[in-house]
This record gives sequence, structure tokens and C-alpha cells, in this order.
Amino acid sequence: MNKLVQPLLRLTGWPRRAALAGLGALAALALPPLYVLPALLPAFAGFLLVLNKTGCRKGAFAAGWWFGFGFFTLGLYWISNALLIDAARFIWFIPFSLFGLSALLGVFTGLAALLSWHVCRQGFGAALSLSACWSLHEWLRSFVMTGFPWNPIASVWTVSDELLQADAWLGPYGLGFLTVLGASGWILFWTEKAKFRLAAFLPLLLLALLGVAGMVRLQDAKDEMVDNVRLRLVQPNIEQSLKWKQELRFSHLVKLIEMSLSEAGLAPTHVIWAETAVPYLLDSDVQARLAVAKAAPENGLVITGAVRTSTEQDRPFQIWNSLQALDRNGAIRGVFDKFHLVPFGEYMPLKNILPLKKITEGSTDFSPGPGPLTIDLPGLPPVGPLICYEVIFPGAVADPARRPGWLLNLTNDSWYGYSTGPFQHFAQTRMRAVEEGLPLVRVANSGISGIIDAYGRVRAKLELNRVGILDSPLPKPLSEPPLYAALGDGPCIAALVILLIVLKFMLCHTRFSTVQQRGSG
Repeated sequence: MNKLVQPLLRLTGWPRRAALAGLGALAALALPPLYVLPALLPAFAGFLLVLNKTGCRKGAFAAGWWFGFGFFTLGLYWISNALLIDAARFIWFIPFSLFGLSALLGVFTGLAALLSWHVCRQGFGAALSLSACWSLHEWLRSFVMTGFPWNPIASVWTVSDELLQADAWLGPYGLGFLTVLGASGWILFWTEKAKFRLAAFLPLLLLALLGVAGMVRLQDAKDEMVDNVRLRLVQPNIEQSLKWKQELRFSHLVKLIEMSLSEAGLAPTHVIWAETAVPYLLDSDVQARLAVAKAAPENGLVITGAVRTSTEQDRPFQIWNSLQALDRNGAIRGVFDKFHLVPFGEYMPLKNILPLKKITEGSTDFSPGPGPLTIDLPGLPPVGPLICYEVIFPGAVADPARRPGWLLNLTNDSWYGYSTGPFQHFAQTRMRAVEEGLPLVRVANSGISGIIDAYGRVRAKLELNRVGILDSPLPKPLSEPPLYAALGDGPCIAALVILLIVLKFMLCHTRFSTVQQRGSG
């Protein structure tokens, strides 16, 4: 094994940087939808070995930055697809979105590598240190600069319903810690002394045991459905480049209504459309409201995404990316405004400095609403609405003051075409369902739409870039919230910080003892 890793360790300059970026990209192959899990082993093991042999702080940060640059470039390449919708205006920005975002996020992995290098770079302690720092960087990434916790490493386990259950107990950062530890620590079996060899495979054994525990949990799972609720999810698959064309707006609305009124399948009690499915201002356009209301079942609702505007003339003009629920009479029975907005898509950060416009329609920035919230809609259990990428934030999708009975995610991933992005987005919705112990219904303009139960299992779905409707009952939530939903990230983050302190203390103590022994000799 030493013969295989020595060429990697001897690299310097740009070959070394390219190798680290390649290792990061290799790790990204394990993410949804590819799930090349074996790629994690050489990726993180190689990263650990290079980091351990780095001789200075600057080199440690650079190693982490280059690894993260490769990881995020391959994992997030699909974001650039959104700029092709209006290529004439935004194609020049693709290099900045493709490499600039990866460079920015690489700062997090660079700091994680620097901290890990500073704490410990010897034996199994180095693997523990790297794994803890990786999870801490993912946690920080969930809220620093508004947060972007896309592609947590734990999402690789959405390939397995059984292992995904560990997310209910450990959360994404605890499960991510074990994942990186298992992927990096095994290399110590060949490169370290015999006393470390058993420890090298313990994380992989723990992951296997968690899979067994998840299997037992699923065997005891109850497949109960909410009484008298039949949902119809409508996926029209309207191309983003055509969605807001003035001459096509009415035909888009007619398509949604006709699909909603289809006699195929069971008669629904509630019809659900995607984010901004309605290309009209329902709060001020009575005719549009009455047209949408035709899709509502008798004594039921049509729930749709639509842009909402301020109606008070004495206040500044505002717009919100909203969910609105209408009854058969066209009355709006519930409203929810998106609270976590997408930079550059829904508002322009630093707009006084950056001479850029947001890539969505219109020149006015969206305003955030309050959230997360639990709202009441007639005929349904209390619901926690989430619009678009609000669903990717662990521990921040359910109202802490009032636990909902289910989560509803309206989104529009047609910006990104047939790419890994929509699959990654769908995988993260499954993680939130497991963490909260709540069923999650996802409706996307172009897919992937689906019904996910409280164990993260996909009960039914409409594939990406397909036109269709999906009729399904609504699964029930767990009677009690899982451990992660009850405790949040606090215990895991505290444990990781304590682990790093203990590792640093043990290393300092070992060095002090060695110096004393040499002095005595």
C-alpha cells in the first residue's frame, strides 16, 4: 500500500493541487444520483494522507481548499444550467457560478483541513480530527452567509433506506462524521502501526451495525394513512424558458387545470401544484383566481405556488414567493411566504456594490416571509410549507413552536434541466422526512415530485422531465419526534468540539511526556 500512496505524497506544485481537486471530485461521485460509494475510500484516504504530511498551516489550508474545490465543482456544476435559460444575458457569468461558488465554499473545507491539521496528524487521531472538522464545516455552511448546506456527505446514504434511518438518531452531521471516518480511517490499516489496525475498520463496522438497526426500525414501521385525504400532485413539465412568456401564460394555466380535473385515478380531495405554477397575481386578479378555483375538488382545495404582491398602497411595493390555497369559490384559504430566499435568484446580495440583476423575472427583489411556520388548511392536518431549497436546511424545516403533521415542499427545478441537481434536491427532502419523523410531499414543475413517508421511503413519485399526475393518500407522522428532531444539532456539535479538544490535549500531553523522557535520559 505504501508503494501506491508514495507517488501521491511526492507530488508538489500544480500536480499536487490537481491531485487534491481530483480527489474531491472523486468523493462527489458518491453523491446522488450516481452513488459511487467506493469512491469515498480513495478520495478521503488520499486527502488524509496528504494532509498528514503537510508541513505548514498554509499548505494544510491549501490542501483542504483544493479538495473542496474539486468536490463542489463536480457536485454543483448544475447551478450553471440556470444561466442558460436567458443565455444572452447571463452566459458570461457561467465561469463565475461554476468555479467562483466552488472557490468560495472551498474556504470552508480549507479551514476544516487547517483545524484538523492543527489538532492532530498522527495515527487514528488524524482520521478522527478530519472527520470532526468536516462535519463542523458542513454545520457552519448551513448558516454562514445565509447558509447553503447542499450535498452533506451523509446524503450518500439515501441510496439505502436502512442506513438512512441513522439520520433520525445522529442527524446529518453525526452520520456525516461516521461516513468520513469510515472513508478515511481504513488507510491506517496499511500505513500505521499494528495497534491502529483494528481501529481503522471500526467506523465501517459501526455503519454496518447502523444499517442493521435501520432494518429493524423499518420492520417495525407502520404504514398508516391519514383518513379522508387524497392528494393529487400535478407535474406539467413546462420548460423554464417558456414559463413566463406573456402569450403562453393562459395555455400553461389551462394545462394545469385540465390535468387536475383528469378522471384517471381516485377522485382527489386536494390538488397541489408546484412553486410559481400560476403565472398570475392571484391576490389581485379575480379572473385568475376563479380560473384556478375550477381545479379545486368539491369541498377541497387547490394548493399552488404563485407570486404575491403587497396590496397596501401606503406601503412600499413588495413581492413574495408564496404558497396559496384556494377553495372552489376562488377564496384564498391559506397563504405562506417563502422565508429563506436564494441569493442572485430571488434577491441580489450587495446590490449597491455588484452591478448585476437577479436571474428570475422582474427587477424587484423578493421579500422574505416569517418561517418556518405551521399553517392550517381545511380538510388537512396542520402542514409545514417549504418552498424550493428551504427543504435543504437540517433542523430548520418544522415550526419549533408547533409541530406540523406533514411537510409540503413546492419547487421548480426545471431551471437545471436533466442534471444531478434535481436528484440531489429530492434526496435531501428524504433526509428531512427521516430527521423530523414527518411525511413529506414534494411537488415540482418538472420533477421529481413524490410522496415520502416519515421513514424517508418514497411511496410514489413522478420522474424528472415527465408530464403526469400522482394520486396518493397522505402518510401519517411518527407519534413521537425522532431523537434528532427532539434535540437538534446541539449535542452532536458539542460532542465534535469536545472530541477535538480531547485529541489536542492528548497530543500535547504525549509530546510533553516525550520531552520529559528525553530530558531525563
